[in-house]
Amino acid sequence: MSLKIQLTEDMKSAMKAGDKFRLKVVRLMLADIKRVEVDSRKEVDEPGVLTILEKAVKQRRDSIEQFDKGGRKDLSAIEQAELDIIRTYLPEQLGEDELAALVEQVIASTGAENIRDMGKVMGAIKAKAAGKADMGAVGAMVKARLA
Repeated sequence: MSLKIQLTEDMKSAMKAGDKFRLKVVRLMLADIKRVEVDSRKEVDEPGVLTILEKAVKQRRDSIEQFDKGGRKDLSAIEQAELDIIRTYLPEQLGEDELAALVEQVIASTGAENIRDMGKVMGAIKAKAAGKADMGAVGAMVKARLA
């Protein structure tokens, strides 16, 4: 079942169950998908939906960090709850060891030798680890390895 269909079904079940918070989060995700579809004038495919969900996760992480700095634990808790719901739709994240092995494999296969090759390494990793890794952390790992 595609993620978009899964989100729609979960929206219906949240309505029936009276789970207003989950309903709000799922509707936000569906609205983001719909916005991208309207802007691009074509239907979003599965990798596109994953990208939208990853962006939502990144936004929530940034918000949590800012709320924590500002001493707003109440708002941080709400963002964390939203983040937990969104993560249920993403594939299982790669572990630190798996990620390091993937970085090494891609660096070897692309023949990357220095930081100027970071773009092609990141492109190859993004294709292989779509939705399974935080690309910010991957970027830092690749940069450290190539520096």
